[in-house]
Amino acid sequence: MTDTNRRPSVAIIGTRGYPSYYGGFETLVRHLAPYLWEQGWDVEVYSRPGQTVPAEADPRITVRFTPGVETTSFSTLSYGLTSTTAAAARKPDIALVMNVANGFFLPALKARGVPVVMNVDGLEWEREKWGPNAKRVFLAGARASARWADQLIADSTNIAAYWKRVFHRESTFIPYGGECDDTMLDGAPAAALDGLQPGNFVMVAARLVPENSIDLFLQAARALPPEVHVVVVGGGDETNPLWNAAVALRADRPNLHLLGQVKNDDFLNWLWANAGVYFHGHSVGGTNPSLVQAMSCGAVIVARDSVFNREVLGPDGHFVAPEADAIAREITAVLAEPETRAQMSKLARERAEESYSWGPVLAQYEQLLRAQLKRDSTKEPVTEFA
Repeated sequence: MTDTNRRPSVAIIGTRGYPSYYGGFETLVRHLAPYLWEQGWDVEVYSRPGQTVPAEADPRITVRFTPGVETTSFSTLSYGLTSTTAAAARKPDIALVMNVANGFFLPALKARGVPVVMNVDGLEWEREKWGPNAKRVFLAGARASARWADQLIADSTNIAAYWKRVFHRESTFIPYGGECDDTMLDGAPAAALDGLQPGNFVMVAARLVPENSIDLFLQAARALPPEVHVVVVGGGDETNPLWNAAVALRADRPNLHLLGQVKNDDFLNWLWANAGVYFHGHSVGGTNPSLVQAMSCGAVIVARDSVFNREVLGPDGHFVAPEADAIAREITAVLAEPETRAQMSKLARERAEESYSWGPVLAQYEQLLRAQLKRDSTKEPVTEFA
């Protein structure tokens, strides 16, 4: 229990840090950390050296860097270990932990009497990018999270149902938010447009990994009308087969724009708002932050059919089977119907405003953290898992 005469303290653990632009967790923290401070919290965010943008940091937020091992296999675990133990030593009133891989280290916080709220993210152990050993580690981390976390947050009702079925734990559903007004659509640098005009291009924006259907999109792009520009947003290099496939396609299709990782949010918003079609191919995970942001920008979205994408886009979404020919046909059909595109854009923006606005999302996080402080930190142990 905290002293009512001082601000409660929260440690945010398990992201690249603050402020960072790596992915969905980092987007959430950029919004959440200042919001919590304004609601009366002292906020510290544990961060990785070299992964933040200090010039954009809110000075009210305390940023604490801890060391780790920068490898694909061990970075999450090593930074999770050092940040969790450092936070345990400081003993904040509560910890908000992201990523179930950090579940192994929650006993350090529990031993110090620090209640833990865990955002479980997606089903990392089902992602194609990970090998068998990494998948086993993530699944074991999920079991540890189910065992030790006081409160779980799921960004999707389907993820919450999975955790209830497999790990026998209830979760609080809190999705991601999005925001995109007209002032955020003025930042497209002219040099980056290179022939792109509203409606004359299709795009994909995702990490270049198999479960995001990048290979299917690139195959589909070969069948699109030749005058249609193709935009690929996602970092990569010659060690990534999907990057190499995009480079090869550009040799055959000069109007393919391989932009890499776009760190200019206004430019990315402009792309979503003005694409003839945005293909969203994510197949694993819950509420995808990029999908929510695209909806907020009024993107015309054709999505790979999955329970997660159906949950976010709702009954008015346009879905397609994970087949290159089907993707090409659906994109071509939508491009040919301006009235359909206008209606899709309108419905996407309306759904984002209704269900995925940052204001309610941040308020739910703050209310949950504050409620957890008032509860006894003990819970019934979960000892059996499927």
